[in-house]
Amino acid sequence: MPPAPPGFADAIDRYLGYVELEKGLSRNTAQSYENDLRQAAHFLKGKGVADWSKATAADLTAWVHWLSDEKFSVASQARKLSAVRMLCRHLKKEGLRGDDPAELLAGPKLRRKLPQTLSTGDMAKLLAVPIGGDAYALRDRAMLEMFYSSGLRISELSGLSLQQVDLENGIVRVFGKGSKERVVPLGGRAGEAVATYLAAGRPRLVKPRTGGDLFISERGKAISRKMVWVVVKKYAALAGLGKSVKPHLLRHSFATHLLGGGADLRAIQEMLGHASIGTTQIYTAVENSRLLDQHAKHHPRNRGKNPDKQ
Repeated sequence: MPPAPPGFADAIDRYLGYVELEKGLSRNTAQSYENDLRQAAHFLKGKGVADWSKATAADLTAWVHWLSDEKFSVASQARKLSAVRMLCRHLKKEGLRGDDPAELLAGPKLRRKLPQTLSTGDMAKLLAVPIGGDAYALRDRAMLEMFYSSGLRISELSGLSLQQVDLENGIVRVFGKGSKERVVPLGGRAGEAVATYLAAGRPRLVKPRTGGDLFISERGKAISRKMVWVVVKKYAALAGLGKSVKPHLLRHSFATHLLGGGADLRAIQEMLGHASIGTTQIYTAVENSRLLDQHAKHHPRNRGKNPDKQ
């Protein structure tokens, strides 16, 4: 994407500096915002708009229609519209505009796909597969238990250091998106598995240049995200789950099973490290879907049976 045209570039640069420094967003996320804002700026410039302060609601509506005409996906349209909305809100907040031209801007409805999860039975099968006392089995058992017990992202788990795990208090200190720190409980089974790995597994994988990484490979280096994928898929196949199991599926299962067990949604939000409760609410839809499915399968009126004749 070429640089933003004159009149638009300064406002974009100031806004990006704000979201990186004040909001703690990663450079990759800020880069995505920058590309979307530059694209919108070039469209507006082509329509004769001098800068962001001159853009009207009609101008932005024309831009939204252009995105649709250009066949951008619904997800891309929604992301681009979100970037422009946030910029316009920031311009008004900073006194650079008296109004917010994007406030009532209508975009495409983004239908969120419900995350898939494993049942508690399937999770039990998966966690039971790594057996034996060799270093790899001990490491893999600890990783799977921690994944499910603490709901970590794959990058968070693979990047854990020894100092982040407090076995005595049963917690893990996690640095998530935007380097934001959160404290997540480490369940009893997971704590036992990690303790066993630290005592009898990790020492056999340590090499002269091994650092303070928790989960390490046969070379004594921090285990890679790719290797975590391999480990999860390997044990899912050995468990005979009959479906493609990815690391994130364990995180989804963690949240859904907690919610189904009666956990508070706000607590789940904190454990997952979601910035917005709206992101966490997707798991209520998963739980509702599960209940509807169970009702459809097992209620006699849904199976075409007449209970009075049974």
